[in-house]
Amino acid sequence: MSSPQSGDDDLRDGAISHELFRRVMASFVTGVTVVTTRSRGEIRGMTANAFMSGSLDPPLCVISVGLTARMHAHLIEARHFGVNILARGQEELIHHFAGNPLERVDLKYEYAGKTPLFAHAYATLAAKVIARHPCGDHSLFVGHIFAMRHFEDVAPIVLHVGHLASLTHAQDRRADPIVSFW
Repeated sequence: MSSPQSGDDDLRDGAISHELFRRVMASFVTGVTVVTTRSRGEIRGMTANAFMSGSLDPPLCVISVGLTARMHAHLIEARHFGVNILARGQEELIHHFAGNPLERVDLKYEYAGKTPLFAHAYATLAAKVIARHPCGDHSLFVGHIFAMRHFEDVAPIVLHVGHLASLTHAQDRRADPIVSFW
């Protein structure tokens, strides 16, 4: 990055406010997931968008969970988690698992081992926790993926600057070149 211009306070070391951090990070379009696990005999879930692939070989993923989130303790105890990538029509689940419970939520689960997964998500994966790393006020949980599923006939939900949208492609996806970062 080039050196900041005189008067450009946002680029100086130490000038990153929580508000600026949130605004900049929210400008990155991301998918919306619900992380699930089974802990203390109950299914637990948390809406999250801090999810990424970690490695192709072995298949790893990473989730970031706040230290004060109830899910943090459940993940440490359970040592496994599911990631449910949500599809159009599942917006109510985002709110439900973000701490705004709805009285009637029709949830159907399938299991990969002990890990509960939504039966009707855009895509799901199940992982065993193999590492946890401190990351400021969060922990990064690294999961070794042991099961995955993907549905092609539904559109995923994305999040941009606090607004939900559904991702659709303008043309036939089979004609698009596939971008690969692997």
